[in-house]
Amino acid sequence: MPQTKRFILLLAVLALASALVPLSSDAGDKVFKGYITDSQCALNVHSLSQSHKEMLQTKNAGTTPADCVLYCVKQRGGRFVLQDRSKVYKLDDQSVGDELAGKKVRVTGVLDAQTNTIHVRKIEVVTDDSHTDY
Repeated sequence: MPQTKRFILLLAVLALASALVPLSSDAGDKVFKGYITDSQCALNVHSLSQSHKEMLQTKNAGTTPADCVLYCVKQRGGRFVLQDRSKVYKLDDQSVGDELAGKKVRVTGVLDAQTNTIHVRKIEVVTDDSHTDY
């Protein structure tokens, strides 16, 4: 009887341990490419073209897209977002914006389709020099 109890206890411990080990961290991950921009310009809050064009013409928001992104987030209540040619995604990790504002990036993470938010696992700068309006 004691061996049977030990065996059952061992099975219970193994079952509990396997339940506590997380599944693969990249399960469901997708790769998204675009620019780190701000919700104000990307969602046409004060832009007519989903870009920084109008803000940069006024010279109030700086002289580069990165300047405009930082201005709109810090001064106008915007949030950092990822914008590709046709979509704008919210980012759950807002700490990346200061360093990557205006840069072309590749974001790896899981998209929550209900909130259109990418749960960011990794962000890498894309080093090609082709900078298009966004």
